[in-house]
Amino acid sequence: MPRKKIIPDSEVFATIRALLTRSGERAASFSAVSRITGLAGPTLVQRYGSQEGMVRAALLDGWDALDRATDTAEGSADLSVKGALAMLKALSAEAAETGDLALLAADFRDAELRHRAMAWRARVEQALAVRLGGGAKGREAAAILFAAWQGQMLWGAAGEKGFRLKDVVKRLT
Repeated sequence: MPRKKIIPDSEVFATIRALLTRSGERAASFSAVSRITGLAGPTLVQRYGSQEGMVRAALLDGWDALDRATDTAEGSADLSVKGALAMLKALSAEAAETGDLALLAADFRDAELRHRAMAWRARVEQALAVRLGGGAKGREAAAILFAAWQGQMLWGAAGEKGFRLKDVVKRLT
């Protein structure tokens, strides 16, 4: 079967993130990505330079997708407590666009990736704060809610049911 000559970066990046999620950074080798996508190894080297560059590009693309999903979630969430919960639900790992969230937040060795994560967290917390009444109390409640949500996502991936965010919000507001 002949190799595919043109595959968009977005498809390559999705393959890389799937490999990273399943088996870690070592699994996302040029040969593995080449085998799955049908692109020649030299094509991948030409596009991304190195395995580290390829992984980094895939993670940055993941942050771009998460930013777009955040735009959508924020734009459709009412300015209310229910809107805050709806926004987090839209950004949960169950949504296709945000399924990589745990992966994206897992490695902060790269300064740009760390900056993207910190900026995204600040953005989500600000959006939550507005929906939780604003001011210092809203910002504090948003930071706690964000941390609880992230903890829920982390332990939910490990099979723990945990608590309901609705109950957290009731205690905070």
